[in-house]
Amino acid sequence: MRPIIVATMVTATMAVTPLRAADDDTVQRLNEAAVVFSEIMATPDRSIPRDLVDKAHCIVIVPELKTAAFVLGGKYGKGFISCRKTAGSGWSAPGAVRIEGGSVGFQIGGSSTDVIMLVMNERGANKLLSNKFTLGAEASVAAGPVGRTAAAQTDAQMRADILSWSRSQGLFAGLALEGATLRQDLDDNAALYGKKLENREIVTKGVGTPKAATRLIDLLNKYSARERKE
Repeated sequence: MRPIIVATMVTATMAVTPLRAADDDTVQRLNEAAVVFSEIMATPDRSIPRDLVDKAHCIVIVPELKTAAFVLGGKYGKGFISCRKTAGSGWSAPGAVRIEGGSVGFQIGGSSTDVIMLVMNERGANKLLSNKFTLGAEASVAAGPVGRTAAAQTDAQMRADILSWSRSQGLFAGLALEGATLRQDLDDNAALYGKKLENREIVTKGVGTPKAATRLIDLLNKYSARERKE
């Protein structure tokens, strides 16, 4: 019977190892998302305007979005969303997302870009919490202004469902992320929450923030803990 027992143990170990690796990757990505947001907001003159963060319904942070071509081409990245809590102030537990396709404007192929998006209205939030949607086609997206306030906003920016920014090779600027597909990542949610929760459930049902996400949510609350400004 011993060979059978050993074989069973090996099989169980092989089954657990990929889960542990996925869990570690998700935790590392959460830490990277926190670092990206902290570093960008720590330089007021070159950050996302605080008044826009206060008005936002949700935020998307994708650290190290990978691109595969110059100016136009494919890209792929993973990140997280958080939305204002439906009751009271503060931000929800994070839901995992993937972003694929589209173009990144000035981005140089083969390198990576940190991307942050603010969802500015209910329509954009509903699209964000769907299984999948395309930026620019199903929700309007515009390059966000940079600086202490949003005074530099154009009419197009003021009407956009989503404002987006990127940081690449030390340059932080608004980014028109047209054509990219954003979808929820149930596997990464399972790594965080122990089951494949949908992002809408995480955001709207008051799911508790996992320990691995505490740093990110604390930072969001630090920069804009109060309820959304209208």
